[in-house]
Amino acid sequence: MSGVAEFRAMGCSVQVSAVPSDREAVRELFERWEAVFSRFRANSELSRVNAAAGTPIVVSELFAEAVRTALEAYEFTDGLVDLTIANALAHAGYDRDLAAIDRDDPRRPGPAAPGCGAELLFTGRALLVPDGVALDLAGVVKGMAVDAAAGLLSGQGWVSAGGDVAARGPLEVALPGGGSVRLQAGALATSGTTQRRWRRGGVPRHHLIDPRTGLPGESPWEQVTVCGNSCVAADVAAKAALLRGRDGPAWLDHNGMPGRFLGADGRIFENRAWRGALAAAA
Repeated sequence: MSGVAEFRAMGCSVQVSAVPSDREAVRELFERWEAVFSRFRANSELSRVNAAAGTPIVVSELFAEAVRTALEAYEFTDGLVDLTIANALAHAGYDRDLAAIDRDDPRRPGPAAPGCGAELLFTGRALLVPDGVALDLAGVVKGMAVDAAAGLLSGQGWVSAGGDVAARGPLEVALPGGGSVRLQAGALATSGTTQRRWRRGGVPRHHLIDPRTGLPGESPWEQVTVCGNSCVAADVAAKAALLRGRDGPAWLDHNGMPGRFLGADGRIFENRAWRGALAAAA
C-alpha cells in the first residue's frame, strides 16, 4: 500500500509517497548521500576533500559525478552556481546544520569570499581544489538525490526535498504565494531566500551566495520555481534565475525553461515559457 513517509536529510524535510519498500530505499539513499556530501560531518568525503585543498585527491565515483554536474551547472549559469562558495557560506553564518544556526548570531559577518569554480582541476576522479578554497555541492546534490530517489520508485509516487519535486505520474504541486500546478512530467524546483535566513551581527543573511561578490545575493525575487526535465536541472536554473534578478525571466525563456517568480512585494510573475506551458496544458 502506498503512503507518505517524512524524514530530515540534507538540512531539509524529505517526503516520499510510495510503497513501504520504496520509501525505505529512498530514506537509505538520502542518508548515504548526506554521509558523503555533508559540510558538517568531519568524516564525510566532502570534509576530507576540503581538508586536502592544495593537494590532488582521488574521489569516489559518486563524488566525481556530483563535481561533474556542478561544473556543468557552473558553465550553464555563467558561474552563478559555483561549487567553491563554502567559505562564503561559513562567513555569512551558515557554518553548521541549519537547525543549529543561531537565527540572531551576534558575531560580525566574515569577509566576502567570491567563487573561483574555474580554478578547479578535475580529470576522471582526480580533483585538485586550490589551497584555501572549500567546496559546497549543495547547489546540485539535493536535486541529484531527488532524481535518483524518484528512479527507485517501482510504481507511481513522488519525492520532495526542500522545494524540489520529482514524480512518477501526475501530481498537483502547491506553489509559493498561492495556487498550484499539475506536474505531468519532469520535475519542479523552487529556490528562495525566505526559509534559510538569519541575522549575523545585526545584518540579514541567507544561503544563496552570489559567487560574483562572495556575499548573499540581492534580488527582487524571494522565490523562483522552475520546471525542468530533471530536478537538478530545474534547481540549478531556479538558483541562477533568482541571482540574475530582473534578467531572470528572460534568461529562463532563452533556455526554454518555464519559470514562476514571487517578488518581495508578493506579486507573481510568470515568464513566457511558463505561460505557454500552461496554455498548452489547458
